[in-house]
Amino acid sequence: MAMPLVAIVGRPNVGKSTLFNRIVGGRTSIVDDQPGVTRDRIMESADWNGRAFQLVDTGGLVPGTREVMEREIAHQVEAAIGAADVILFVVDARSGITGTDQEIAERLRREAARVLLVANKVDRPNDTAAAAELHALGLGEPHAVSAIQGLGSGDLLDRIVQLLPQGPEEDLPPGAIRLAILGKPNVGKSSFVNRLLGEERVIVSPVAGTTRDSVDTRLVWRGRDVVLIDTAGLRKTSSRESGIEYYTYLRTLAALERSDVAVVLLDAHEALARQDLRVLNLVAERGKGLVAAVNKWDLVEAETGTAEAYERAFREMAPSLAFVPVVFVSARTGKRVERALELAWEVGEARRRRMPTPEVNRVLGELVRRYPPPLHRGRPVRLLYANQVAAEPPTFVIFTNDPASVTDTYRRYVENGMREAWEF
Repeated sequence: MAMPLVAIVGRPNVGKSTLFNRIVGGRTSIVDDQPGVTRDRIMESADWNGRAFQLVDTGGLVPGTREVMEREIAHQVEAAIGAADVILFVVDARSGITGTDQEIAERLRREAARVLLVANKVDRPNDTAAAAELHALGLGEPHAVSAIQGLGSGDLLDRIVQLLPQGPEEDLPPGAIRLAILGKPNVGKSSFVNRLLGEERVIVSPVAGTTRDSVDTRLVWRGRDVVLIDTAGLRKTSSRESGIEYYTYLRTLAALERSDVAVVLLDAHEALARQDLRVLNLVAERGKGLVAAVNKWDLVEAETGTAEAYERAFREMAPSLAFVPVVFVSARTGKRVERALELAWEVGEARRRRMPTPEVNRVLGELVRRYPPPLHRGRPVRLLYANQVAAEPPTFVIFTNDPASVTDTYRRYVENGMREAWEF
């Protein structure tokens, strides 16, 4: 079953990231030094009493002029409302209700059925009375917690689980691949998905996803089961660009977490942009399979560009993604769309591959002989042996006499060598 989404919202310095880390079990949310800056990684999986869900830390609202504050409030709250099944509105019980709290509460009252008011920083018995004052926000009973101490977090999690939607179990056969189609707005995601479904003319049925407004589509392609995870319905919740990007990012994260492989669509008419690189790197960082599909190629190929030139530019701008296959497609004409699906399936199969330990050590030995690890303070760094500890994604552990002295450059060399040896 696809995991529901729970979003944490609130102004800066109310303890959102502390609550986030408390719920996900101590894993560290990556936080910018300045309050209010959206994290690079804001989503993790969590589990309580057998119910799994995705938790999003939306980042604090940035103080500024009245106009800026109103804009940031709208962006954050609308993004959470659009993407989440349950919303945790965190307020600092000790400092009391602020004007920003009131503005957020006013918008959330329309969604009160799926909002939990969290009174944080109730670290002492005397703070309980302060938490009770939050009734004035009109969002029901405040849930008093101390995120830093863990007090009240169990009761809060019980309530979260009660509000989670009861989605249907996915009845997918072994070997099925969940495929997310990602990319920035207007790159052609809907056309690409429609072309896939229209071209294949196979058994297609809706599979309910629990992420709001998302309906996944199951198809059988060459006798293989594929679930297309819908991200084409990304809505523009604001006319302002930052709000669009933030909401897109939230929805992209939610879709990505539920997928095995992602096809990231790029626009052939545009140079590779920062937003494209952000999505590509996000897929790689989350350990998902990745295919880059350059869409609208039919409009470019006859004019100026060649596939070789575009791919060369892609490799230069994204050297860390040298392993990613690139395919040039046209969702409008259907050209090479099926090839993109073939590559996605191959990548998905590779993610499931397990290598025998003797083979792992044979390849590691060849890599070390070809290029030994650099000396550390005149002493040799030895890679002793390795084995694969997990698949999906393939994960390897290498034992060494001095782990701290293995440079990032050498780690990348070994990783790239293993990818090349086994076509990961």
